[in-house]
Amino acid sequence: MARLFSPASLQSPFMPRFGSHLLSFKLNHSLHTNPHLITHFLSILPLCRKPQHLKALNSLLITHGLINHQTLIKHFINQCCHLGFPDLSLIAFKSFSKPNLDTQNLILRSLSDNGSFENVILVYKKCLISGVSSDNYTYPFVLKSCAALHDAWFGKMVHCVVLKTGFGYNVVVKTAVLDFYSKIGEMGNARKVIDEMPQPDLVAWNALISGYSFNGFDYEVLEVFHDMVVTGLKPNSSTFASVLPVCSRVGDNILIVFSLHGLAYKLGCNRDETLAPALISIYANCGDLLSAREIFDSSTGKNVAIWNSIISAYARNLESENAVAIFKTMLTNEMKPNMVTFVSLIPSSENLGSVLHIESLHSCVVKFGFEKDVSVITALLSVYSKLGNMNSAEFLFNNARVKNILIWNSMVSAYAGHGFSERSLNTFHLMQKYGFSPDEITIISLLSSFSKSKDTVLGKSAHAFSIKKEIDLNINLSNALLAFYCECYELVYSFRIFDRMAIKNIISWNTIISGCVDNGESEQAMLLFNHMRRKGVNFDSVTLISILPSFNDYENPILGTAVHSLAIKTAISSDISLANALISTYINCGELEEARFLFNDMPSKSVVSWNAILTGYRYCNLHEETIELFNDMIRDDRKPNYVTLLNVLPACDAVSQGKSIHAYIIRNLIPLETPLLTSLMIMYSRFEILTSCMKLFRIGDKTSISLWNTVISAHLFTKTGFMALLFFSEMLREKLEPDFITILNVVSACAHIKNLNISDSVLAYVSRKGFDSDIAIDNALIDMYAKCGSINTAKNIFDVLVRKDTISFSVMINGYGLHGDGVAALSLYSQMRLLGLKPDKVTYMSVLSACSHAGYVEQGKMVFESMFCDGIMPGMEHYACIVDLLSRTGKLNEAYEIVKLILPDKRCENILGSLLGGCLSHGDYRLGEEIGRFVLEMKPRDSKLYVVLHNIYASTGKWVEANNVRVVMEQNKLNKDPGISLVDGNTFIH
Repeated sequence: MARLFSPASLQSPFMPRFGSHLLSFKLNHSLHTNPHLITHFLSILPLCRKPQHLKALNSLLITHGLINHQTLIKHFINQCCHLGFPDLSLIAFKSFSKPNLDTQNLILRSLSDNGSFENVILVYKKCLISGVSSDNYTYPFVLKSCAALHDAWFGKMVHCVVLKTGFGYNVVVKTAVLDFYSKIGEMGNARKVIDEMPQPDLVAWNALISGYSFNGFDYEVLEVFHDMVVTGLKPNSSTFASVLPVCSRVGDNILIVFSLHGLAYKLGCNRDETLAPALISIYANCGDLLSAREIFDSSTGKNVAIWNSIISAYARNLESENAVAIFKTMLTNEMKPNMVTFVSLIPSSENLGSVLHIESLHSCVVKFGFEKDVSVITALLSVYSKLGNMNSAEFLFNNARVKNILIWNSMVSAYAGHGFSERSLNTFHLMQKYGFSPDEITIISLLSSFSKSKDTVLGKSAHAFSIKKEIDLNINLSNALLAFYCECYELVYSFRIFDRMAIKNIISWNTIISGCVDNGESEQAMLLFNHMRRKGVNFDSVTLISILPSFNDYENPILGTAVHSLAIKTAISSDISLANALISTYINCGELEEARFLFNDMPSKSVVSWNAILTGYRYCNLHEETIELFNDMIRDDRKPNYVTLLNVLPACDAVSQGKSIHAYIIRNLIPLETPLLTSLMIMYSRFEILTSCMKLFRIGDKTSISLWNTVISAHLFTKTGFMALLFFSEMLREKLEPDFITILNVVSACAHIKNLNISDSVLAYVSRKGFDSDIAIDNALIDMYAKCGSINTAKNIFDVLVRKDTISFSVMINGYGLHGDGVAALSLYSQMRLLGLKPDKVTYMSVLSACSHAGYVEQGKMVFESMFCDGIMPGMEHYACIVDLLSRTGKLNEAYEIVKLILPDKRCENILGSLLGGCLSHGDYRLGEEIGRFVLEMKPRDSKLYVVLHNIYASTGKWVEANNVRVVMEQNKLNKDPGISLVDGNTFIH
């Protein structure tokens, strides 16, 4: 017998073939003759280290009735657990008809340690049915499994059993209950558990802190940490590991980090290498990569976790190249990467912008044997999809041998990210078919897809599914539902969800505030912000960024300044995104100086910062300053993106500047995407360089309607309306559907060429395509027919308009003015005021022009004075109209008084031209000579002014002065423009 059970026999290669049969035979004949058989069995059990040997011994136990021997089974299960074969221990346990408490706890610990949480629950249920009691060692394993499986119902039932059996006061069990509630997100119950503990130990406090941190209750983490310290307990490394990650998500984060790091140093926790990754991570989250790197460099025993933390630090801060460099150094130092290394590094490959980088990392994954790891496959799948390589993403998914809920969610998210709603939904159905129950992450991905397509029906279906599965109260899913309904303009549903949420975090408040602003409910957003502050919820930079756009509606810079002050007071003004948003707000409120002051005060400026201030200067038409800012940006070593260039190109006042920008684009290999290409085309057309404009058009994407709109606009810029219409015809031949901008351009081209036949053709096309339902296009058609000479057609279009706005009246009034019908123009102006429509500057311009053409002096003066009553300050064009009206009707002195009011501050060549013309036609040569002095001092480039002044001097016989005017013209190389007459009736649009 001793020879049979020798180590040699058990380890022999022939054992699988006949060893177990021989052993069975010997046992069968020796069981009753050798009382020390069980002792021998126990002595050889430690020698069994392979699964096949353990299976053979398990078979012997069953065959010879030893399966219920408590000592043997306990040692057998212990050996299986020790070797990491929980499945074998489970097989033996299932055959065991009468397990005791020790055996139960042993198998539960083994299964729990190996992550087999479903089997933990199954074993516990079997023992419960068999009448096996539980103790303070049993319940923690069961509760841990319930938390891992997110089985809230069974976990709460176990809690009831704990209270019933009297273990509710055991610190270890209570800590396990606390941890269970924390893991399933019920922090209210978790807090109740610790409050009921007379003297919670450090482990219990750590569990509560970890729960608050895991569920995103950042400020509560700091409060609980404070409560723990007040009780006299000293935090350990585990405490700091839970508290430190929170610091990057709350205000004054870097100060809190310094304080906690100092406390850890004081308590000696900094010597614990397990804390180094947490410290590296938190400094990285605060943007302090120098400190993170310093901690990494000072670590004496760099294990793989510390390497992973610094790689992750660079990856999260979008410094992908540094992350890859650290990875290479890690390999050079012969430190073998693990699964976490690749999961940290792979997502950063997206920022490198090339599929080649991710393919290189993919090859490293294969080299180190992680190509079958689900987490690594999931990370690779996600990056491939984000880089647009859906074929590789689908290949990885389809060939993954093991699929968990994470990889299914990643595939749903990948399809959702590319707008493939149907595929995303099909994958959602397929995962259920294969037995995977969708969780909150799945639903969040689906909602993301449906929000892009604005599919409220499918979104509501996903919401209903989450209610059915009882996961709708998950805070992350609730926030996603808030965002979905806000993006789909269903604000009522958003408020219902928000009001029903038992727990709201900062993301919840930010989402609903941002949703109100996006849906035009700015006042509601402000009320929510105030309500949030009254409830004591600490806002962050995202809250302020969300609320700032609402101040553009108020057009009140004081509110923007108030938010700025609030940001400074709460010490979050240094946030670069918030600073950028404040700059934009100041610009939108017309406070350019404040925006520039804030911009200059920023310690570090991103490309977005430069773009924001450049946008402000461009909106204010400060072209020279815009170009200077662009040069400063280059000197600051900030690489402009296409948004920068879109801001700079309209500011080019000389073609040389525009060509320099174009050269910069080519030199820096900036892709000529359609928005940038069209901006270049518009720049060249402004300088009437159609050759360059057409070269750009030829290389552009001909399927883009904006490209065709630009080339049509370019010909309108250069006043070649016929060419604009030709390109429109060519666009139709290419079977491209015009949009709103196309039609407006085409109507403008018709107004320019003044051809009624073509205008009628365009009107027919517009009506057939249904564009005539747009009021802006209707207004453009009215203007077109008025300028083409058909005022009756213009009136017919105006009369049939269902809704008329201020522009409609302005355009029609201007049409009457062009046709000299002052009575109709003034009548329509009166009608407009009776309807309650407030005239704007354009309306007043149209009415004054009509009065000028008709010679209605008193009416024109009344209209001009009513501008001041309506709080509208006249512009130069309005002054020009009233001076022209007074000059035409011989009110020269009155006109001259108006000119003298505006002359010191502004150049008014057109106004002087009208007044000079009036002096000539009415024979007031004395006044004409006086005005002539101003003309000669201004040295205008308009030859007509010199011609009129020459004629005035000639009419009074002052030939020397007349000759001097001619000399000035010759010196300035000005020629009198020849008069032309054009009548065109060609038709070419059918």
